[in-house]
Amino acid sequence: MTSPIEIKGTETPVLDKAPDPKAAPEEKKLEGRSPGQLMWRRFKRDKAGVISACIVVFFFVVAAAAPLIAKVYGKNPYTLYAQDDPTLFDEFNFPAGANGGISGDFWFGIEPKLGRDVFTQLIYGMRTSLYTALLATLLMVLTGVLIGIVGGYMGGKVDYWLGRITDFLLAFPSQLFFVASMPVITTIFVAPDEATPTYVKACAIMGVLWFLGWMGLARLIRAVTLSLREREFVEAAKVAGASPWRIIRKELLPNLVTPILVQGTYMLPSTILSVAFLSFVGVGYDATTPDWGRMFATGSDIYEQDPTFMLFPGVAMVVFVVAFNLLGDSVRDAFDPKTGR
Repeated sequence: MTSPIEIKGTETPVLDKAPDPKAAPEEKKLEGRSPGQLMWRRFKRDKAGVISACIVVFFFVVAAAAPLIAKVYGKNPYTLYAQDDPTLFDEFNFPAGANGGISGDFWFGIEPKLGRDVFTQLIYGMRTSLYTALLATLLMVLTGVLIGIVGGYMGGKVDYWLGRITDFLLAFPSQLFFVASMPVITTIFVAPDEATPTYVKACAIMGVLWFLGWMGLARLIRAVTLSLREREFVEAAKVAGASPWRIIRKELLPNLVTPILVQGTYMLPSTILSVAFLSFVGVGYDATTPDWGRMFATGSDIYEQDPTFMLFPGVAMVVFVVAFNLLGDSVRDAFDPKTGR
């Protein structure tokens, strides 16, 4: 008898084969990632960096929204509330309530002697300190990058004279120069018998901090530029006929983003401390402008009678500076994972 499978015209049904567990899995398609994507992935894995970034963003949001918060809160940093309600003070012009007069109406208490609201003083002072330091830091970064990259790439006499100017300014005692120069700068624009406008004070503070704040970054950028200008891609750009400005803009600057960003994150908290120092010693913002440094100056005079007043600006300053320094460490590690903490 002929087997059915041998009959002409008939086809044998083919069953689906079960997958072989020993068979090699299909190769996944590799996707390239840019340096920015790799940096972002490494940064997201750093919990300390993410938490620090959230804290820093929170501070900037509060500073930007200070007028709105004050409007919702129902107070402002300029009104002398103790004049409207004498019961807020005792006979020595200190808050009558416990812990600096903290209550449902005044969340962080009231300022001794003047009677202003501490909470709005704090958030407006945050606004003043952060924005002044941010603008001053941007000026310092721009100047330091420009001086460093021009000197490092051009070399020769240009590098020599820029280096001597940098060394000369580094020889200045910065804090003494800050204190001595602020009154001189303000009197140039405002008569001694007139009140100094806040914008003049702000410009003077930023100018003084910028004048002696860019040299460290300039030296760092110069050192990195000296190593980059001998690389093959720079030599290739020269052979192709690119101008020095194009080489600096297209070839060198993209490779300097990491040190600029990392150094900038370290410079900002230091600048905030310098702004507070100027107000603390009496040559920065005056008492009419809310500022962290002015709050420290007031708290240092009355800390024995009202220790709570110093607590809130002190905690805010410490938290912000520590968070920003940790953020700088995380950004550095994300850009260059080979560097260990």
